[in-house]
Amino acid sequence: MITLENISKTYRVPVRNAGVKQAISSFFKREYRHVHALNQISLNIQDGEMVGYIGPNGAGKSTTIKILSGILYPDQGKVRINGLDPFKERKKHAQQIGVVFGQRSQLWWDLPVGDSYELLKDIYKISNEEYEERLGEFVELFELTDIIQRPVRQLSLGQRVRCDIVAALLHNPKVLFLDEPTIGLDAYSKQKVRELIKHVNRKYHTTVILTTHDMQDIEQIVSRVILIGHGEILYDGKLNELVKNYGTKKQIKVSFKGELKENPAYTILESNQDSALLQIETDLALVITKLQQSLRINQLEVLNMTIDDVILNLYKEYHV
Repeated sequence: MITLENISKTYRVPVRNAGVKQAISSFFKREYRHVHALNQISLNIQDGEMVGYIGPNGAGKSTTIKILSGILYPDQGKVRINGLDPFKERKKHAQQIGVVFGQRSQLWWDLPVGDSYELLKDIYKISNEEYEERLGEFVELFELTDIIQRPVRQLSLGQRVRCDIVAALLHNPKVLFLDEPTIGLDAYSKQKVRELIKHVNRKYHTTVILTTHDMQDIEQIVSRVILIGHGEILYDGKLNELVKNYGTKKQIKVSFKGELKENPAYTILESNQDSALLQIETDLALVITKLQQSLRINQLEVLNMTIDDVILNLYKEYHV
């Protein structure tokens, strides 16, 4: 169980204008501004949940993950993960979590991957039996047989990310934090990582908190979405409800001859002399009837909204 109660975090950031004179002045008298990364956010996440934590850059996602993982201490509020304070009880807490940052690695750069795993085995005090069992399972699932003896520096990004996820799972954590795990990966590697995350959740009931800008990750992995913006929780609900509430309006592409007129049955999103993109505000048949009153339709294509469109509509509603 993960609980956050009224968590706030403010950064004190030095500022100065461009130019040599301003640089010299700031050396003697530095000015600061305060950035409110988190503003009294509260949430509860149950054991075994898979949660997508989304928002634009600077919204407070990474700050939240760092507080949950015990790297940062909040200015105010209370955090509990499985009964522990992540910052004050860091050693105990570290035994229960796994963390993967897409642009950083916990593997030793010049060592073979297997040697890094051996070091982690000793750090987390994993028994030989459990280590061999879990490593064997993950090597097969993550397709690491041919790369486990290669130095990390020789791996592709997709291979390294898979190895990093295994490193985060060796000690069987109760909670797995994933910060942009598929960033920069090719289509195959992305799909493989998604499948592996879902497998771990199903088999070990691992709680997964995922931050990402890739909405396909959200669509394929999580069941619950939390939107953060301006340091506040703006939306918290099930993914299927999100799609239902923000993805119901379909769009159509239509090519025509004649004059396209505005009508309550549809909203004109884009338009030129002989084609347009329309958003349906009512029944499709009624929209076609209204169009045929003033146009000769040459071609009409119905576009189903993607998860990116759904999330974009959510962002627009909350102005983030």
